[in-house]
Amino acid sequence: MDTPAPRTALVTGATAGFGLAIARRLHAAGWQVIATGRRRERLDALQTELGERLHPACFDIRDADAQRAALEALPAGFRDIDLLVNNAGLALGTRPAQEAQLADWTTMIATNVTALATLTHALLPTMIRRRGAIVNISSVAGHYPYPGGNVYGGTKAFVSQFSLGLRSDLHGTGVRVTSIEPGMAETEFTLVRTHGDQAASDRLYAGAHPLRADDIAEAVHWIAHLPAHVNINRLELMPTTQSFAGFQVAREG
Repeated sequence: MDTPAPRTALVTGATAGFGLAIARRLHAAGWQVIATGRRRERLDALQTELGERLHPACFDIRDADAQRAALEALPAGFRDIDLLVNNAGLALGTRPAQEAQLADWTTMIATNVTALATLTHALLPTMIRRRGAIVNISSVAGHYPYPGGNVYGGTKAFVSQFSLGLRSDLHGTGVRVTSIEPGMAETEFTLVRTHGDQAASDRLYAGAHPLRADDIAEAVHWIAHLPAHVNINRLELMPTTQSFAGFQVAREG
């Protein structure tokens, strides 16, 4: 009796944080994984670690031409993608909107919104043919505003609403769509957001027992292995130490 071919997942932003943990977790569960990212040396190290069921695809997710070329260059055994994990994304800057750098805003929009939509659009025919699943990594910032969240929160609100829109449009195709919305999680996220300020990152997470990348990887693994008739529309996770912020009040005098 023939052994069934392993299912294939494409994970964006797989060189660090959530993406790296997700790639490792799915691979450990027997999946083939296409791991994308900009840092060639990290992708090469991941391929050395995981072996032939890992295909590295090095490109900048914001470059639509490079994105298209990477998909066209996939080996035959990796073309039947069953799971798309749109993880690549970032926050830049912590200042209020009136003090923010416009370049930070445009980079967040290009990465978190435009690139995610472009890749999803390219893979929708495959997702429908394979009756696959799409998992979009959003954030609690898309629902709960906080000072300095401005455009980052806006981009994640797009991801959450886009996920719901996909669910509606893909009705009847068998394609499942989930938005995962984590709260505070300790990865390279804050280091990137603060343009390399390790002290700021350390202060944020000190004593907070934040979520870890492996926690999100377990959530993706769980969703990916649910029966085909079960769809998780939206999954919000926070560390136990984090809850909702109170309203701000500016007082005169």
